Amino acid sequence: MAKKLEDYVRTIPDFPEPGIMFRDITTVLKDPDGLKLAIDSMMELLDGVDYDVVAGAESRGFIFGAAIAYLAHKPFVLIRKKGKLPAETVEETYDLEYGTATIEMHKDAVQPGQKVVLVDDLIATGGTIEAAAHLTEKLGGKVVKMIFLMELEGLKGRERLKGYDVGSVIKYPGK
Repeated sequence: MAKKLEDYVRTIPDFPEPGIMFRDITTVLKDPDGLKLAIDSMMELLDGVDYDVVAGAESRGFIFGAAIAYLAHKPFVLIRKKGKLPAETVEETYDLEYGTATIEMHKDAVQPGQKVVLVDDLIATGGTIEAAAHLTEKLGGKVVKMIFLMELEGLKGRERLKGYDVGSVIKYPGK
């Protein structure tokens, strides 16, 4: 019987704190069949979507986003933590559970009117990808889809992103 993608994800209870079920994708990445299934499953989320650019959020969004861009023969854009990109950037600061974070994109990464797919490994509260969408929109791009390998439904990220088309391969009911 063929393995499901969920079979490749390692769950580590009580990490990083009691009550949290950490969903570890390193076990997906280190298995060639798991990695292929992950990328193929994420590509399926883009069936029928018209897009020009794939953008990935640091750092695991780089892994999946670059593979998707390669397969779709589309450009890949990096969304990085502040201070990591060498050319002129736009930035967006967003709230974390404790404090804030800032992400950046190069000013020339997305052209006005381009249709952009945002990629990350996980949607939890949705803060990072919402900030990535704001960066894309500051540059004149249109976010046509946000895709994730996993979704933690208990953290309600999809509700935060209700104005966007959101897709995830695996949905976990808790946190």
